[in-house]
Amino acid sequence: MLLAAIDETHKGTYDFVYLPIDFKNKCNVGYAFINMVSYSLIISFYQTFNGKKWEKFNSEKVASLAYARIQGKAALVSHFQNSSLMNEDKRCRPILFQGSEAADQLHLELKLLLLLMQFLLLLQLLKMMLLL
Repeated sequence: MLLAAIDETHKGTYDFVYLPIDFKNKCNVGYAFINMVSYSLIISFYQTFNGKKWEKFNSEKVASLAYARIQGKAALVSHFQNSSLMNEDKRCRPILFQGSEAADQLHLELKLLLLLMQFLLLLQLLKMMLLL
């Protein structure tokens, strides 16, 4: 349900999600680790979720986003791979995502930006040559 709520506005923008579970009470502990594929996507995610109520979860709790001590997909995987939670139910383990749409889109946007910058530089050079 958490992923469905996130995917409504941010599908493909993350590559790691872990929702810790209290196995004794069989419910989540109230926070999650989510790694965005690019730091530039954090602002939109923050604006969408921070301070908002989880309406679909029948809860009065309000989302509060903060940076985690462990940053990046590789560091998160390294941290959790030897954890005892990896011996628990597979549905309660961290989830890894590959080849995100957002990463592909960001890569394309960066290529287009680079081409635009090269084009503008060429225009400047032509302008300078015409003035000589």
